[in-house]
Amino acid sequence: MTGRIVFLLEEPSMKTFLEAWLPRAFPGWQEPQHFLCVAHQGKTDLDKSIPRKLRAWRAPGDRFVILRDNDNGDCVDIKARIQHQCAQAGRPDSLIRLVCQELESWYIGDLAALAAAYADPNIDTPARRQRLTNPDTWRKPSREVVRMVPAFQKRLGARRIAGHLVVDGNRSHSFQIFHRGLQAIATEMNLHPKAT
Repeated sequence: MTGRIVFLLEEPSMKTFLEAWLPRAFPGWQEPQHFLCVAHQGKTDLDKSIPRKLRAWRAPGDRFVILRDNDNGDCVDIKARIQHQCAQAGRPDSLIRLVCQELESWYIGDLAALAAAYADPNIDTPARRQRLTNPDTWRKPSREVVRMVPAFQKRLGARRIAGHLVVDGNRSHSFQIFHRGLQAIATEMNLHPKAT
């Protein structure tokens, strides 16, 4: 292995989620050997940090994944702006993924995981599955999660749900696109360690 995947993230809850979920999704991955998560304090902080971090990063072979919420913005414009930043910083091979609309879209894309995380089978009902068929179109999926789990807290919830969320069957298209992009980079970098 000649490098690792460095995730530049909008917020601490995504860092918490990925640190727990990545070793499940990619057996054998360990932080910081195979991946590193760098959280920021919102989109503005992340946007300012991208060019500085990409230019200053000196670890050979490391690849960047930039992951942030779309929050009902223009996906094409946001991605183009970040791609330009990456190219200007000499890192055009960075993977940019937008979560539509928030991290909680990924949670409501897998109601079984949400139900298991909170030990409440009433969360995953046929009526809810039908209503939440396309979680990426919900303007504020975090509100929907709080309706189902009134005690929900972003970081604690991220850790709990990461232990149950699966790729197969998750109805969030942005989650599926993120996972496929990550698989492609892992293959290019030969980051498929055997589970221990």
